[in-house]
Amino acid sequence: MRAVIVAAAVAFLISIFGTPLAIRAFTRLKAGQPIRSEGPQTHLVKKGTPTMGGVVVILATVLAYVAGHFVLATLPPDQLGAPTGVTTTGVVLLGLLICLGLLGFIDDFLKVRKRNSTGLSMRKKLLGQMIIGAAFGVVALWIPSAPPEKETVAAETVSFVKDLQWMDITRFGALLLFIFVVMAMSNAVNLTDGLDGLATGTSVMVIGSYSLVAFWQYRHWDVDPNYRGLYTYEVRDPLEIAIIAAAVAAACFGFLWWNASPARIFMGDTGSLALGGLIAGLAFSTRTVLLLPLLGILFTIITVTWVIQIGSYQLWQRRVFRMVPLQHHFELAGWSEVNIVIRFWIIAGLGVAAALGLFYADFLRVMEFE
Repeated sequence: MRAVIVAAAVAFLISIFGTPLAIRAFTRLKAGQPIRSEGPQTHLVKKGTPTMGGVVVILATVLAYVAGHFVLATLPPDQLGAPTGVTTTGVVLLGLLICLGLLGFIDDFLKVRKRNSTGLSMRKKLLGQMIIGAAFGVVALWIPSAPPEKETVAAETVSFVKDLQWMDITRFGALLLFIFVVMAMSNAVNLTDGLDGLATGTSVMVIGSYSLVAFWQYRHWDVDPNYRGLYTYEVRDPLEIAIIAAAVAAACFGFLWWNASPARIFMGDTGSLALGGLIAGLAFSTRTVLLLPLLGILFTIITVTWVIQIGSYQLWQRRVFRMVPLQHHFELAGWSEVNIVIRFWIIAGLGVAAALGLFYADFLRVMEFE
């Protein structure tokens, strides 16, 4: 628990005090966010606001991860019950965060350089997401831990609150699912990142809940010799997952101070792609893939409504919503930006609460018979 708290504290402090430095730096570099002319006209006043703030979140997370491992190194092995060095789980989660963040940074850089909202083409962005997802999917599925556990970061079975052993989709099927979820979530967070603080605040809730899930799994870990309970979780490096998730959630929380309306900096694709990819990695590493649509319900709703709008227009040349992503539909309906963000946060919170309730309810169901 100490390592998780230290990692979260370090990430929060670096983020909240480091973001103003990033604001000044990006302002001097004239790295302002281009605004789409066809979007809500109220957004035109945001033109020139520094972007690429996701760099702060990523940097804060990496430094916090190092700090958390310094704490782990001071604990006796019998008390820890987990490795203190860099793990394959850490490589997968931080790799998704950093590499997708780099892809988003390239997109943001091109937008700033061209002085318009067109960065990487959709095809190039999707290809980049696919390659990154495939690379870390292979690591997650093909590199097991040391014997006798031989546990991989991701499983060959589909999972809900635990692995569903009857839903074995083979290793290659799991790789395809891994790539799909990485691409879906990175784009879902990117679509949600349209109003000040909306994606950042939602990410705090979703990623923070994964920290709770992972730490709970660590306390009921199937390879922990000190645990004698009936209910165990077959996951790899749950403490590592908890440290990374807590660090990212805290970094986003600190960033939110400056990203809340009126935002002084945007996270850009640098942050949204990175956070989405990390959330996908957390779902696989905690074995809660089918729980993710509920846990990230706001991301799910915004993505599904975007697909409905595109599909409806392509098939019947009719729009279901005034504009997508969904938050812009409500802007055009007359809702204020702050009202939309707060109400969408409420929806996100309800999804997180329901998902955590289902996760814990399964534990209680088994414990009743212990």
